[in-house]
This record gives sequence, C-alpha cells and structure tokens, in this order.
Amino acid sequence: MADSTEEVFNGVVAPFCFGQILVEKREGAGFVLLHRDDASPNKLQRYRDAEDAIEIAKYDEAGNYRPLKTAPNLRHGWRLELATAEELRRALDYFYPSRLAVFAAWKKGCLKTTALRETLDRQSGMYRVAAKISDPQINDLVADFCRSDSGCLRTILWKRDRNGVIASTKLPKEKFDPVVDQAAACSRRPAGDARASHSEAATVPLLCQEPCNLLIAECRKVVKGESA
Repeated sequence: MADSTEEVFNGVVAPFCFGQILVEKREGAGFVLLHRDDASPNKLQRYRDAEDAIEIAKYDEAGNYRPLKTAPNLRHGWRLELATAEELRRALDYFYPSRLAVFAAWKKGCLKTTALRETLDRQSGMYRVAAKISDPQINDLVADFCRSDSGCLRTILWKRDRNGVIASTKLPKEKFDPVVDQAAACSRRPAGDARASHSEAATVPLLCQEPCNLLIAECRKVVKGESA
C-alpha cells in the first residue's frame, strides 16, 4: 500500500490531528508537529529531523517502551519542525506505522478488512490455541484492550467473524466511526481550552483494518488462563 505524499494528503490541509499529534503549518513553509495537549509550543524540546519521531514515539512519559504505537500514551514535551510534505509523511509513519497507507487505501475505497475469527483461524504454533477463545471472551477482551481512553486510538473497521458480528458490543458506537476523534477521549486539556477542541483542525483517523498481533497474543492469554 505504498502511496505518494500527494495521494495520502489529498484533501487534508493543516492544521489537522492525527492520533495524539497536532500538525500545523509553519510560517513561510514546512510543518510543525507536537503533542496535541501541549499548550506552550515555544517551550518544548525542538527537533528538526523526521527520523527523530522514532525516538519520540519509543517511550511513554514514564520511560516505558511503547509496543503499541497507537496506544494513547505518546509522551509530551517535544516540537518537531519539518521542511517538506515528504518529511511530514515519513515522520507520521514513524509515529503511527502503516496508518497513512491504510488511510489512503480507505479514502480510495479499496481497503480490505479481516475478521478476528479469520485471523485467529490461520494462527500456527504457540498461537494456534488462541482460536479457542469464546465469543463472550472476545466481547470482554476487545472492550478492554481496544478502548480508546486506555488501550488503542485506532477506529475499528474489522468484524468479529465473517457473519459481520461487531467486534465488541461493550464498546461505544463511536469506536467504529472514522469521523469520531478517538484521541479526544484521553486529552488532558481542560474544557474550553482552545487547543483542546482544535476547532479549526481536521481529524485524520487511525484506522484498524485487521486485529493486531498484540490482540492475538491477548486472545491466547485468555484461553490459556481458562485452561489452566
């Protein structure tokens, strides 16, 4: 799903929010990226290379490694200044791997989704047992693991099985709507703050077209726990 910068950002104009990141146009040319909750951009640690996004996204506020880059725990305190749209694309891809390509495919109407049961059924080795997870267990697990305020900021597009059953009935309907800003659920900005609402900023959704490897691993843990 390799797409050019023009295809990815076609129709998207800064300022816009992408997960917990706010993208703004710089005076003159280029872009500024910062955590959407940081209110004083001039007092932040400054970076000027797209590759700096790799290090910024690696650890949370407490210094813990972030295995799931779309978790709502991106650290604060940084400002990334980039000169071109291509650098912007690279940086956002480091922050949220593959999400731009998925968004571009979705915009073009060619994004394919994969049901959880289908993903589980093709597991092998130590993860084969994960397919034994029951529907009620899936309902509970997805509701906890994928919730936007503490689990994952992606908007779920996949279904539980090929019959089109919703991933979890315990998640709000907004979790499945690409129009809804998932990161708003975990914003620390006080109500009424101008940067909190980003009223002038569009929202580019982090879309989830198939269950991730971390969710599959959690399915295995649930089954192994029931079997113990």
